[in-house]
Amino acid sequence: MKHILFVCSQNRLRSPTAEQVFSGRPGIEVDSAGLNPDAVNPVCNELLEWADVIFVMEKSHKNKLLKKFRVHMHSQRVICLDIPDDYEFMDPKLIEVLQSKVNSYFTRMGL
Repeated sequence: MKHILFVCSQNRLRSPTAEQVFSGRPGIEVDSAGLNPDAVNPVCNELLEWADVIFVMEKSHKNKLLKKFRVHMHSQRVICLDIPDDYEFMDPKLIEVLQSKVNSYFTRMGL
């Protein structure tokens, strides 16, 4: 079982959408979090240690994650999806973009 973490800024729109979209996929467990202090579910050491793969929505998220939490990150892959903050929660266009980008990584990972 692979543990997949989706990260954005506030954990209000993009990462919770990704969590919901991929939550029923066999062979994985998913969670989502935000990097801002006022995020609904803030990124924490335990989540990072739980995750095998971390998908971030923007390059700035990857930079912030590595800067702030490098000590707690071990062998996790951090993958930037390059999805701007232009969507609402469960926006059909966001779902389409997520499925297109994430499924290609899942295929490469054998998931």
